[in-house]
Amino acid sequence: MSQRRADGSAGDADYGAIGGVYTDYRKPDPRIGRYILDALGDARTVLNVGAGAGAYEPEDREVTAVEPSASMRAQRPAGLPPAVDAVAEKLPFPDRAFEGAMSTFSVHQWNDLWAGLKEMRRVTRGPIAILTCDPDRLRRFWLLDYAPEVIETEARRYPSVDDIADGLGGHTSIIGVPIPIDCTDGFNEAYYARPERLLDPGARLSCSAWSFVDDRVHHRFAAELRHDLDDGTWERRYGRLREQPSFEGSLVLVVSDPTA
Repeated sequence: MSQRRADGSAGDADYGAIGGVYTDYRKPDPRIGRYILDALGDARTVLNVGAGAGAYEPEDREVTAVEPSASMRAQRPAGLPPAVDAVAEKLPFPDRAFEGAMSTFSVHQWNDLWAGLKEMRRVTRGPIAILTCDPDRLRRFWLLDYAPEVIETEARRYPSVDDIADGLGGHTSIIGVPIPIDCTDGFNEAYYARPERLLDPGARLSCSAWSFVDDRVHHRFAAELRHDLDDGTWERRYGRLREQPSFEGSLVLVVSDPTA
C-alpha cells in the first residue's frame, strides 16, 4: 500500500490540496441518491467507504463512515457522525458487521481495488452499492473535444465495472444512472447542459481528474470553450443538450447482493 499523504489521503489525489471547496460544488443529488437507497434495500446498518464529506449517506439508516482524508472528514456536516480514519483495504470492523455497504466516487482512489472490495464484502452480509463511472462510457461527453487529457485521465483511473463486479462477487448487476439536467453534484458530466459552469476553476477543482493535468490544459480549455460559447460553436454542436432532461453518460451503480 502506498504512503498516505499529509492529510491522510490514501489514493492518487491529494484532497488536502484540492478538497477545500469540494462541498461548495459537490452536493448530493437526491435523484441519484434514490438509486443507492433502492440498492441498499432494507439494510439498517450501512458502511460508507471512502465517505468523503458524507454525500449520499442515508439519513434514515445507522451509517458508519470511513474516510482517510482529514480535509474531507472536516467538511462533514454537523448532523452526520464523525468518520473513521481508515482505508478501504484495511477496514477496522469484524466480519459481517454491517447489513449493507456503499461507496460513491471512491473506488478509483483506492490503492488496491481487489483488497478494498474483498474487505467490503468481508464486513457486509447484505447488499453493496458502488457508485462509480464506467471508463468505457466516458468518451460520450463533449468534454472530450476540449480537454481530452481529462477524459483520458479518468479512463485510466476508473476501474472497469466488470472488475468491480468480480471483486464483490455474489449476484451483481450494473445499473446506468441518468444524470439530471440540473444535477447538484458537480462532477464533470453534471454540467453536460451547462458548459459555462466548467469555466469556474472551483468547479474543475472539485473534480479530481483536473488536478492531474497542468495549468496549460486548464488555460487552453477555458479559452477554447469561452470562444466557442461566444461565437455559437458550442451551441451548434451541442445546443440540443440544453433541452435534454437527462444524460446517459458514464455514471453507473454496481450492486452486489449475496442474498439475491
